[in-house]
Amino acid sequence: MILKAIAIDDEPLGLEIIERFAGKVPNVELLKTFQNPLEAAAYLQENAVDLMFLDIQMPDLSGLQFLKTLSEPPMVVFTTAYSEYAVDSYELNAVDYLLKPILFDRFVKAVNKAQSQLKAEDALKNQELAGEDESQEYLFIKSDTRFFKVNYEDIRYIEGMRDYIAVHTPTQKILTLMSMTNMLKKLPVKSFMRVHKSYIVGLDHISLIQHNRIYIGDKEIPISNSYKEAFLKFVEGMGR
Repeated sequence: MILKAIAIDDEPLGLEIIERFAGKVPNVELLKTFQNPLEAAAYLQENAVDLMFLDIQMPDLSGLQFLKTLSEPPMVVFTTAYSEYAVDSYELNAVDYLLKPILFDRFVKAVNKAQSQLKAEDALKNQELAGEDESQEYLFIKSDTRFFKVNYEDIRYIEGMRDYIAVHTPTQKILTLMSMTNMLKKLPVKSFMRVHKSYIVGLDHISLIQHNRIYIGDKEIPISNSYKEAFLKFVEGMGR
């Protein structure tokens, strides 16, 4: 898989280094370089780009500010001479952060990280396009810049937390930016049910149902009136 990339830096020397390094790495194709981020924005609207090498410290519009203006930005690797921007860059889900002067081995590492992320995103898209597959036993869950492979059978329950949801397994809690409705569409209907606006439960993990409460291990989960009838019908049907 070859990454299609652009580079943005107000300093020609910075672009020359990225161009030289990209020419040595077979899994990245540098399509174009820009000193003006607004010209890069226009290019992104018309062309498919996987990865963007973006300088942070630029006049008029910093790299951080520029990234925030893009509605559907590609993956980004920040480049800068100032290490204090590292935290800000990772808050924007940057793939990597390259400190100038950039070393070739760090450039290669950043490209490989971007390629791994793109592969995981493609797998996630294919999973969504395929819809529910009875033979599939897992899904990929994106959390920040990472993709966790989670087996359906390991999901005990899913909890809504405002803009995020938390997927609870016996060993971890994974936070992901997704709605409860979209998550439910990814799960096999025979194994999961929504019982509350804030909870989806893994049916195989239920140990007890009592007084409008579901118990999964030590966790007590409420059953809301909106979902109670459908859930109890299911339970009664399974008990026959």
